[in-house]
Amino acid sequence: FQNEINEVPFFDVQLPYELALKIFQYLGKAELGRCAQVSRTWKVLAEDEVLWYRLCQQEGYLLDTSISDCPCWKLALKSCRAKERTLKTNWKNRVGAVSQLQYELGKILCDVHSCDGVVIAGYTSGEVRLWDTRTWDYTAPILEPMHSPGDAGPQPHVSFVRINSSLAVAAYEDGTVGVWSLMFGREPIHRYQHNQRIQALALSAEGATVATASGFEVKVESPNDRGFWQTTETFEIQKLVNFLNLVPDVTGSPVTVAAAEDVVYLLKAEDPGKILHSVYGQPVTCLDVSAHEAAFGVKTFGWLLNEPNQILLYNLETSQCLKKMGNSMGDFTCVNLQNSPPNMLVTGNKDRRVRVFDLRKSEPLCSFYAHQLGVSAVQMDDWKIVSGGEEGLVCVWDQRMGTKLWEMHARHPVRHVWFNSHSLITANIPDDKTPRGASIADDDLTAHRKHRGIIYAYEFSVDQLAVESVLPICRSSYDEVTGYNYNIGLAVPYDNI
Repeated sequence: FQNEINEVPFFDVQLPYELALKIFQYLGKAELGRCAQVSRTWKVLAEDEVLWYRLCQQEGYLLDTSISDCPCWKLALKSCRAKERTLKTNWKNRVGAVSQLQYELGKILCDVHSCDGVVIAGYTSGEVRLWDTRTWDYTAPILEPMHSPGDAGPQPHVSFVRINSSLAVAAYEDGTVGVWSLMFGREPIHRYQHNQRIQALALSAEGATVATASGFEVKVESPNDRGFWQTTETFEIQKLVNFLNLVPDVTGSPVTVAAAEDVVYLLKAEDPGKILHSVYGQPVTCLDVSAHEAAFGVKTFGWLLNEPNQILLYNLETSQCLKKMGNSMGDFTCVNLQNSPPNMLVTGNKDRRVRVFDLRKSEPLCSFYAHQLGVSAVQMDDWKIVSGGEEGLVCVWDQRMGTKLWEMHARHPVRHVWFNSHSLITANIPDDKTPRGASIADDDLTAHRKHRGIIYAYEFSVDQLAVESVLPICRSSYDEVTGYNYNIGLAVPYDNI
């Protein structure tokens, strides 16, 4: 019937179908629904797949699909919106499943990072583990170590770990850096060595570029056209680097932003020693970069200069300071610019507050009294904020209402927070890697569990069936022997026991 319509009645004129479709493409969902009630011809026009496919794409749903992939795009948009509403309700009410990504060899957690639900963790044993939290049956492969077991003495601790969609990187206490490909097995594809301890590690959000800072040297490594890894750039800096970030979405040679005490450097191949910001006696306390901007906190001495601690926003192309934000007596301990909505930025402070800034204003949009010992990790999206504190508390906030939705507590400071629409990953990492009086030996696997640190994975998705949303330990099939990890082998339903 639709193909036979050549003339569409538009009040007192008759229009061709294609022209009428172009007019209807400016309407929203409610207007299309009203137009569908005018006449049979307008109903066919208002329910055209092209219109609803475009609406689906505009609202950010099913972006990787073509118009032929779905028989009814109106129903597809409806189901996507219903799923999003349910997900938001699950987030607010903490409906879902939580799992601990535990590693039970008696060693202590050193660093955690995640990307799209894949988690990497480094331990004091020198081992690096991966979890894919997108599937419930977690298998945690150990990446092949950089140091062979036959090396004399204990294995060096892992200092830093980073992961993106294709690479995993780990830096060790002895200055070694290992790079693994997530697609080609567990063997490292590249390694290089610094002479001193590594202070900072950065991995590009996409692509294959690794930057490390050791002593007064910043080294950038990436593969060439033939896939062979090489040192792309080496920069000499006058001070010790505290924070290091690679600028995302850069064409050509990589661009690195490094904060060294009270100086922020913009390290490019054509301009190796460019100083972005420098004020003597005002050290940088946190750093984050996006494709075009860098945000960092500076610590000032209010009693001397009558100027409180602030967040500075710089344009990376013009090297100009765009904005000075904040007015706090406490140090800014964390800032998240890259994962925040456009023109937004979220910060955490030692004064125990989480602040959200609009980059077009200087005053914060909202400020929450969040934690008891200072904020250590933050991330936000368009309606919620997740913050972690030094006391081990993870809080989820409704940004517009300014209220706390729920919280979870663990023993150690929260050092990593990451979430997307349906999952949340948090890591509580101990500050003390060698607790006194705790003989953590490999043969005593259950001792001193409280010292180890913990990684939590939350899943709020509604796609899973009721059985699949049960924790993996409760879906065990009795195949495993009960052991040190207290796997008691529960079954569901319980009358099978």
